[in-house]
Amino acid sequence: LVSFTVDPDTAKDFDDAISVRSEGDGVRIWVHIADVSYFVPAGTPLDRGAEERGNSVYVPGLVAPMLPHELADDACSLRPNVDRLTVTVEIAPNGETCFYRSVIRSRERFTYGHAQRILEGKEQHELADHVRLADRVSAELRRARFARGALRVESSEPNFAFDGRGGVERAWLEAEPQAHALIEELMILANDAVAAFLASRRREAIYRVHEPPEPQAVQLLLAKLTDLEIPTPPVPDVDSMAPADAARVAAEASELVADYVRKSQRGKDAFRSLVLRSLKQARYDPRNLGHSGLASTAYTHFTSPIRRYPDLVVHRALLREIGQGDDPVPEDLGAVAEHTSETERAATDIEYRADEICAAWLLERTLFDRGWEEPYPGEVTGV
Repeated sequence: LVSFTVDPDTAKDFDDAISVRSEGDGVRIWVHIADVSYFVPAGTPLDRGAEERGNSVYVPGLVAPMLPHELADDACSLRPNVDRLTVTVEIAPNGETCFYRSVIRSRERFTYGHAQRILEGKEQHELADHVRLADRVSAELRRARFARGALRVESSEPNFAFDGRGGVERAWLEAEPQAHALIEELMILANDAVAAFLASRRREAIYRVHEPPEPQAVQLLLAKLTDLEIPTPPVPDVDSMAPADAARVAAEASELVADYVRKSQRGKDAFRSLVLRSLKQARYDPRNLGHSGLASTAYTHFTSPIRRYPDLVVHRALLREIGQGDDPVPEDLGAVAEHTSETERAATDIEYRADEICAAWLLERTLFDRGWEEPYPGEVTGV
C-alpha cells in the first residue's frame, strides 16, 4: 500500500502517514499513526516521564521532546523507506471505519512546500496522483465540516532562519494553506472516528473538548466587528441566546471575517484573533463534551502520540477495546486531563514568547541596518 507523510520543512518527528485509493465512486482512506504505545508501556519510567512533560515544546530551531530523541526522531518516527509500527484508521467509501495495528513503509517524506508545488502543477513526482487524490478528499471533508457549522479560523505559523552566529537572519510565515489543509482534514477525520468509536462503547479515554462560547462574548465580538466596519450575521437577543445559538453565530461570524479578509486584505491577523478571543479554550476531559469549534459531537486527540501524552492514552484505550493491547488507561483520567491541559497552555506560552523574542532580535537587526529613524508600514493587530 502506497503511504507518505506531509509535514513542515523543519519537522523531525513524523507521527502520521496517509494512504488513499479510488474505489468505484468513492475513496478508501488510511490514516497511519506511530504506534508509540508499543515502545512505551503504561507505568514504566518512560511513560511516567512522558506524562509529567505532557507534550513536546517547540521553539525556533529547537525542540524539548516528550519522549527521548531515540524514540521521537527515530524508532517511532515514520521516516521514509523503513518499516515502522503504526495504528491504522481505515475509512471505507461508505464511511465505515476499522482500526488495527499495522506495519507501513512510507514511500516519501513530503514537505508542505513540496506538496503544494505538486498540487499547483509546478513539480512532477511519481506519487503526484496520490497527493492530488488526497487533496480532493480533504477538500470535500473541509466543505462538509464548514457546512455543519465549524469555525473558519485560519492562521499562519512564523518560522525563523538563523545566521549560525547567534543572530536571526530572516522570518517568514508557514504559508502553504492547501497542503496543510490536506493533512489537517484527514487527521480531523481520524480523530473523529476514534472518538465516536470509544464514545459509542462508553469506554474511558481522554477527549478533546471545546465548549460553546458564552452569549455575552459573542455579542461583544459582533460589536467590535461592527465598529471595524466588518459584516456580521444577524444575532438573537443575548438574553434568549442559548450556547448552541452562540456557537452558530460565532461560526457564521468567522465565515464573514474570513471572506472579508480575503477580499479586502485588511486585518488578516487582527480580525481573526478577535474571533479566537471570543471563544472558550479547548482542553482535555475524560467526559465527551463535544467540540464546538469543529462542530463535532465527539472528538479526541489520537494523531500525534510522539508529542502529546493524551494521544498515547487514547491509543491504549483504542487498542484495549479492539483486543490488540492490554495496557490500562490511567486510574485518575481527570487528573491526567487537567495536568496535560496545563502543560499544553505552558508550552503554548513558551512557544509564543520564543517567537516574540526571535522577532524582536530580527527587528533590532533590521533597524540597525536600515537606520533607527527610517519609517516603514506596519499593522496594529491587538491593543
